[in-house]
Amino acid sequence: MASSGEAEHQRLAQADSGEQPWRAWGPYLSERAWGTVREDYSEHGTAWDYFPHDHARSRVYRWNEDGMAGVCDDRQTFCFALALWNGQDPIIKERMFGLGGDGGNHGEDAKEYWWYQDSTPTHSWMRWRYHYPQTAFPYDDLVAVNAARGRDETEYELVDTGVFDDDRFWAVTVDYAKASPTDMCIVVKIANRGPETATLHVLPTLWFRNTWSWGLPGRDQVPVLRGDDGRLVGEHWVLGQVVLQGEGDPTVLCCDNETNTQRLWGLEGRSEYPKDGINDHVVSGAPSVNPALTGTKGALHYTLTVPARGEAYIRLRLTLTAPPPAAEPAPILDLGAGFDEVIAARRGEADAYFTSLIPAGASRQEAAVARQAIAGLMWGKQFYHFDVEQWLTGDPGSVPPPEGRRHGRNSAWWHMNSFDVISMPDPWEYPWYAAWDLAFHCVPLARVDPGFAKQQVLLLLREWYMHPNGQIPAYEWAFGDVNPPVHAWAALRVFEIDGGRDHDFLARVLHKLLLNFTWWVNHKDINGNNVFEGGFLGLDNVGPFDRSAALPVSGALEQSDGTGWMAMYALNLLDIAVRLAVHDPAYEDVATKFFEHFAYIAVAAYQQGLWDEDDSFFYDQLRLADGNTVPLKVRSVVGLLPLAATTTLTTRTLAQLPELGARLRWFLTNKPEYADVLGARRMARDGRQRRLLSMVGPEQIVRILARMLDEDEFLSPYGLRTLSRSHLEKPFTVSLGGQDFTVGYEPAESTSGLFGGNSNWRGPIWMPTNFLLVCALRDYAKFFGDDLLIEHPTRSGTKRTLNEVADDLSERLISLFVPDEWGRRPMYGACDLFQNHPDWKDLLAFPEYFHGDNGAALGAWHQTGWTALVADLILTLRA
Repeated sequence: MASSGEAEHQRLAQADSGEQPWRAWGPYLSERAWGTVREDYSEHGTAWDYFPHDHARSRVYRWNEDGMAGVCDDRQTFCFALALWNGQDPIIKERMFGLGGDGGNHGEDAKEYWWYQDSTPTHSWMRWRYHYPQTAFPYDDLVAVNAARGRDETEYELVDTGVFDDDRFWAVTVDYAKASPTDMCIVVKIANRGPETATLHVLPTLWFRNTWSWGLPGRDQVPVLRGDDGRLVGEHWVLGQVVLQGEGDPTVLCCDNETNTQRLWGLEGRSEYPKDGINDHVVSGAPSVNPALTGTKGALHYTLTVPARGEAYIRLRLTLTAPPPAAEPAPILDLGAGFDEVIAARRGEADAYFTSLIPAGASRQEAAVARQAIAGLMWGKQFYHFDVEQWLTGDPGSVPPPEGRRHGRNSAWWHMNSFDVISMPDPWEYPWYAAWDLAFHCVPLARVDPGFAKQQVLLLLREWYMHPNGQIPAYEWAFGDVNPPVHAWAALRVFEIDGGRDHDFLARVLHKLLLNFTWWVNHKDINGNNVFEGGFLGLDNVGPFDRSAALPVSGALEQSDGTGWMAMYALNLLDIAVRLAVHDPAYEDVATKFFEHFAYIAVAAYQQGLWDEDDSFFYDQLRLADGNTVPLKVRSVVGLLPLAATTTLTTRTLAQLPELGARLRWFLTNKPEYADVLGARRMARDGRQRRLLSMVGPEQIVRILARMLDEDEFLSPYGLRTLSRSHLEKPFTVSLGGQDFTVGYEPAESTSGLFGGNSNWRGPIWMPTNFLLVCALRDYAKFFGDDLLIEHPTRSGTKRTLNEVADDLSERLISLFVPDEWGRRPMYGACDLFQNHPDWKDLLAFPEYFHGDNGAALGAWHQTGWTALVADLILTLRA
């Protein structure tokens, strides 16, 4: 019997070895499937309009499902989620509400409050929390007020409507504990926080994803869900027999997971009791549930009257009770002493697991931040199904899509066929993977589940994702867009966190990344001069014009971030090849190839004009058709990212790889112009000589850090801004093609409607770029040791080592989440409810980005995956 501290590690080992499928069931059910590209069969790609929230309760999804506090199997055969009704709303609450891209004054935005409070890596223990108003949910008010507000105004949020006044809300908590990989004990806690007795309808819901109505050969078999003495028994020819049983005497309600075509389009449908039958029955008493208690969707209906400030509990068990064909009667499930033992054991094991993971040096508040950040990552794992060719051509059982789709969005990605559990940026706002987000997710993921992290790094490099030409898909709105090439960087970080032993993993990554690196060289260096384009590169509206659109004048946009990313990419591949070559000499010539390619890119940035000697900064530039250049002197994170292109080679490594050492010496002898990026060397404390390879040479490092660490420019009390604050008083303006284009400092949401105008890279603090620069400082510290002292902050008179600077930046980023000396978390800004109310103040969101001056949370709130990097910062800083 494993100790409580070892139990979760043992489950991970069993999952990795295939002994026990502990990852088979998990929180893989999305928070939102409506308004997504996959469900959009419109002619012009208007996803939010084609499948709006109002359709979601009545219309069957094609590619995935959604729900609240939901779980499913890793093929999403079955789904389980919670539904609620406060007796006032026009619909039961089956999924989270929010505004689409055109409905919010700053883009798509969830208008609910829920939190992912806990999860172990195998989902053996999980906790979810939601606050549900007791008065009617203000759907129309949220839509109308946000539609009337402009970009210069803040979002109108649910808390602004007054529905939480006098604590008139339900605090709903759902705990999951696994008795086995396919046996979940569930406790739903219903807390009436209001001043009066109130009634809440609670509907734990089980259903099968509709795969039978597509009209595809061999997929027309329909599973069945039956009410059976106060419980639900499902039978599926692949899954087997699954049972949902609850305590007490709930009313069983059944309908079919089929579209209500009569409600939506006035047409006769496939079922007399369609998908919204349970909703219509509970809300209005309609005869819309099957009296025979059969269907493909069912709920256990509890009506709970809870006194003021009181609580009620519902115990549920969801279990796979037999493999197919599951002909035997379903057994009665234990909801008694054995159930309680499972709940207590898994909760205790989770506590022991996180105690062993989080360093003792972390404060109680920091430990809570790290644990909830990891919970968000775990709950952000989603089942993702998208066969692009099938989506383009349509299903035999459906109306053919418009012909224009064959030449529209993602039509060049017909080869792609996703059927995987993937770490998503955000289960509501971004319920689809993004390539560079996913790479960053893998760093904190490796802290808790290195096997899953490695699988995720490799996933987008597999042949059913990567384009035949070598491009990695960006995200589902446009797979052909370009995200920064950070997969090699992530692979190295995961490899190191995992102990630096899995060379097979590195080799698999390298083989695929060779294709992707070649794609970059062939497609994003238009002039063949080793400086790169790339488009928006994930930084949305950072520049004066849309970097993904046609330029306002004829020419090419040569990007400092694109070139910096590629220099970093070359060094990452060099590092991977070096690690492999020590064990297999066949990789040594790969190492020399990327050493040489890095040198060409790094020097080209200076020779081709990206570095401004007077300003000590890297800038994008327009290379016009006549050969002249126009520097775009915007001091932004674009000019800081070249700092991340750095690594160190030791004499030991060069001795082990003599061909690499010889090539380096040849370069310095025969091409002295490369000395600035290849020539720095020093003796380390261990007596070994080290050589710095860096796009930013030793002399430039000090100068560019003076800008980065200037409180009047990039350095905020809470990390690094993405745009220099100097542009507040002095916006940058350039005139091109008869138009003026301007960039000014905007610390919060963007007032620009450029590409990605719903997020802002013109001032706010973003965790991924901050994390990357913190890592870069630590990499430089490996070379310089304590000998290089940097004034930090600039003009303060205080000199610090590079590691001390990295520590301070980490402290600033962590401080966003923890209470200050007045007990207020900077991320929650001026909202008194989140800052002081005992029911709210310790529930942590992990937002997309933060206000550049005061640290307030902005963008997507619900555990945006890369913001969980704060957990890695805490684990590193407090180790």
